Amino acid sequence: MAAPVIDTLAGERTRRTAPAPRNGGRFSVHFAHYKWLYLLLLPGVVYFAVFRYAPMYGVSIAFKDYVPFLGVNGSPWVGFRNFEDFFANPDFPRLLGNTLILAFLNLGVAFPLTIILALLLNEVRLSILKRTVQTLVYIPHFLSWTIVASLSFLLFALDIGPLFQFLNNAMGTHIDFLSDPAWFRPLIVLQEIWKNTGWGTIIFLAALSTVDQDQYEAAIIDGAGRFRRVWHITLPAIRSTIIVMLILAIGQMLNTGFEQIYLMTNALNREVADVFDTYVYFVGITQGAYSYSTAVGLFKSLVGIVLIFGTNWLAKRFNQSGLF
Repeated sequence: MAAPVIDTLAGERTRRTAPAPRNGGRFSVHFAHYKWLYLLLLPGVVYFAVFRYAPMYGVSIAFKDYVPFLGVNGSPWVGFRNFEDFFANPDFPRLLGNTLILAFLNLGVAFPLTIILALLLNEVRLSILKRTVQTLVYIPHFLSWTIVASLSFLLFALDIGPLFQFLNNAMGTHIDFLSDPAWFRPLIVLQEIWKNTGWGTIIFLAALSTVDQDQYEAAIIDGAGRFRRVWHITLPAIRSTIIVMLILAIGQMLNTGFEQIYLMTNALNREVADVFDTYVYFVGITQGAYSYSTAVGLFKSLVGIVLIFGTNWLAKRFNQSGLF
C-alpha cells in the first residue's frame, strides 16, 4: 500500500496519497538493495543455462534420423520411430530390470542408512569424537569413482586380494567377486554406501540441529529412554526433510550412475550390469546411433519426472509436506 505524503499548505495539513511505483521501479529498487545476492546467484544461473537448458536443443534428434553432415535442423523427422524401436528391442526388458533392481537396492539400503548414520552421529555427545567420525565418513565422497573402482579391484583381485582371500576362506569357496554376476549388485551397493552415505548425512544433521532441546528434557523427565526420544521426537521433527529427500531420490532412481557401472562392468557380468546409462554410451558413442540413444536418454528423463510428480502427489495426499 502506498505511503501517505503529508503536505502543509496555508497552515492546514492535508493528506495526499503518493502514486505507487510501477513494477519496473519496484524491481529496480529491490535489485539495488539485494544486488550482491543476485551477483552470487549469477554463477548458478549461468551453469544451468549453459549445461542444463542449452543442451535441450539437441533433444529434438530423438525424433529425427540424425545425420551429422546434415545437422540437427537438416536431419529428417521420423516421429516416434526411435522410441518404438527401443521398446521393441529385446534388450529393453533386461535394461529396465537391471536399472530398477539397482535403483531399489540403493533406495532401500543406502537411503535408510543415511538417516540411521545421522541419528547415530546426533547422539554422540563428545564433540571431538563426533567431528572426527563426521570427517572420516565424509572423506570417501571426495574420491572419484575411478579410485573407488581401483580400490575394489585391489581388495577383490582374484587369488591375491585381501578381501577375496578372507571371504573365500570364511565361506570355504573360490568365488571371483569381480566377475561373478551374482556379486555385481552387492558390490555396487557397498560402493555406494561407502562413498556417499556419510555425505548424505549433512542435510539430516542440519535438520536435527533445529530440534527443540526442551522436548528432550521433558521426555527425560517423563522417563523416556533414548530410543523412545528418537522415535517420538527426533524422527517426527525431521519427517519433512526425509520426505523431500526421498522424493528427490526417487526422481533419480533411473540414474544409476554411468561411471561406477561402466568401471565395474566386464564381459562376464555384463548380463546384469547393463543399465540405461551404459547402454546409451555403448549404442550412442561407440556405434554412432545418436538419435536412438537420445531417445533412450529422453525416456529415462521423462520417467524420472513422472516419479517426482507422482511421489510428491502421494506425499500431499497423506498430508505431508512435499517438494512443491
